[in-house]
Amino acid sequence: MATTLNPNLLLAIPLAPLAGAAIAGLFGTKFFGTFSSDTRGGRIVAHTATILGVAIAFVLSLLVLRDVMDGAGYNGTVYEWMAIGSLKMEVGFLVDSLTAMMMVVVTFVSLMVHIYTVGYMQGDAGYNRFFAYISLFTFSMLMLVMSNNFLQLFFGWEAVGLVSYLLIGFWYTRPTAIFANMKAFLVNRVGDFGFILGIGLLLAYSGSMDYSAVFAKREALAAVTFPGTDWMMLTVACICLFIGAMGKSAQFPLHVWLPDSMEGPTPISALIHAATMVTAGIFMVARMSPLFELSDTALSFVLVIGAITALFMGFLGIIQNDIKRVVAYSTLSQLGYMTVALGASAYSVAVFHLMTHAFFKALLFLGAGSVIIGMHHDQDIRNMGGLRKYMPITWITSLVGSLALIGTPFFAGFYSKDSIIEAVAESHIAGSGFAYFAVLAGVFVTAFYSFRMYFLVFHGEERFGKPHAHHDHHEEEDESHGDDHHHGLAPGEKPHESPWVVTLPLVLLAIPSVIIGAIAIEPMLFGEFFKHGVAFKDVIFVGENHHAMEELREAFHGWVPMAIHSLTTPVLWLAIAGVVLSWFFYMKRPDIPAAIQQRFSGLYKLLDNKYYMDAFNQAVFARGARLLGTGLWKGGDQGLIDGLFVNGSARVVASFAAASRYLQSGYIYHYAFAMILGMLVLLTLTITGVIGTK
Repeated sequence: MATTLNPNLLLAIPLAPLAGAAIAGLFGTKFFGTFSSDTRGGRIVAHTATILGVAIAFVLSLLVLRDVMDGAGYNGTVYEWMAIGSLKMEVGFLVDSLTAMMMVVVTFVSLMVHIYTVGYMQGDAGYNRFFAYISLFTFSMLMLVMSNNFLQLFFGWEAVGLVSYLLIGFWYTRPTAIFANMKAFLVNRVGDFGFILGIGLLLAYSGSMDYSAVFAKREALAAVTFPGTDWMMLTVACICLFIGAMGKSAQFPLHVWLPDSMEGPTPISALIHAATMVTAGIFMVARMSPLFELSDTALSFVLVIGAITALFMGFLGIIQNDIKRVVAYSTLSQLGYMTVALGASAYSVAVFHLMTHAFFKALLFLGAGSVIIGMHHDQDIRNMGGLRKYMPITWITSLVGSLALIGTPFFAGFYSKDSIIEAVAESHIAGSGFAYFAVLAGVFVTAFYSFRMYFLVFHGEERFGKPHAHHDHHEEEDESHGDDHHHGLAPGEKPHESPWVVTLPLVLLAIPSVIIGAIAIEPMLFGEFFKHGVAFKDVIFVGENHHAMEELREAFHGWVPMAIHSLTTPVLWLAIAGVVLSWFFYMKRPDIPAAIQQRFSGLYKLLDNKYYMDAFNQAVFARGARLLGTGLWKGGDQGLIDGLFVNGSARVVASFAAASRYLQSGYIYHYAFAMILGMLVLLTLTITGVIGTK
């Protein structure tokens, strides 16, 4: 077996989706004057090229994963962009077990989303443009996870942010979509500012942007203090890097953009939340684990932020009525779980949950999209009910996704989620006590809001097709996406199962949502799957605070005993309690939630306003930015630049010209007199000067 992967094969993996995006964007639109989204030929060109490109990337990624598991790897330069002294700026690939796993997850979920989009976006005016965007999104994420240096990492990091901006605001005639994509863009710029500061610190003190070179100097970096303080420079750099992850992976308080990203079409919601963008921050911290492992302060910061996100974002899911927003808040909570695992030094557990979550979260989002299709684009779960008999495939696959999400034994989410809770329980990092409470309480909260949505959508009274339906979602008419804004079923109209291009990805995603946890837990957490990974091979676990993985390894006796043992743990019973309580509240006694809402109206208002984070950002940062901008505009631009320098200099010249014009009379004798007078003055000065010298 070759120990080095073929670089040309690796290069083909990101370039295949890029080629598909180019074909869909050029030949599938009016750009070349041949096809357009109004023609069947243009749509066929767009979806065929992009699906084929992502399918090629998926198959090649599978081959790479197989070779990596057999001991192969790659860490080298593909293209040298420029060299400044000893600093080289390069495009290069680092393909190890961590990268190979991410490549397979990204390409598989993306392939499912591409196929699903054929049915979901049918008839949309931006059909070809959407395919070009999601294929470009896949390329950007692949470049990010395959990078072997900070320059390429930053390129992929910013590229996924740019494409997410385009996709969230895909229906650009909606004011809410424009607000949402601008919000996502600006919030991520806040995180990216910290991210680039972290990269700059590592570059300044290590002299390189290459991962291997920086990791090789980690002990020396850990001994350096930040100028003017007694802080470890490595702690400051790691916290700055994690601030970037807080933006991309939507951690408190930079989480505010993610729920609003639901303004984009459902397929991109699945792609953003499951396999791209939000997982980039988790991947980055795992990749940088050799650095984070040397700073308990940075790990504690990561742990506490993740715990806050896991618990408090879960609370917000309880009161949501938009089906996509319920799933969005579950993404926030699960990202918090992954971040908690990172803070507990359980990097492989965080990556394991990233993988399992990608499958069942994509399944839940695409299932929600199938429901939206069946409900004729009504997204309010209060207008649904009883869909089980009308949409059987969507029902059973959504049930699978919900069971995996809440951590039901033998489902994929159980193995990763339970491992996170156990790792936090064994951790002694500062803040681990609060984190353990947060992830444990989050089990009940997740089960409650997940099955609240499930019961209201698929069981109980049929509430659709009634004249007095709830409409929380915007309903502006818009020609840009056909009938997407004709919400709800007409009286007497019944839901229908989605076409096969929508249900096939649901079935294919449901399979790993059940089995992947049992298959992967032993090699990924306790075996040698990550022995070739730079981020894992080079980690040196130091001190008594970093032994969580050793404790998990000693307690693990197989995937079946682990599931059986869960019957005696509080984790499973908290999940069961959440399911039972949601069934009782929303199937048997719906008057109780209404009474609780009325009795605790202040708490409900707090949750409904999302802890007033948006209001605070609007009042402080947005208004402050407007005031600053107005001040710079009025005082700086208009007053100083235009008023003093531009207009002021013009006024000085004009005044000087106005005064000097009186010296220009036009009479020759005036000029002759001035010349004679001038000569006399010069002669006088000259004679005076000569006499003075003598």
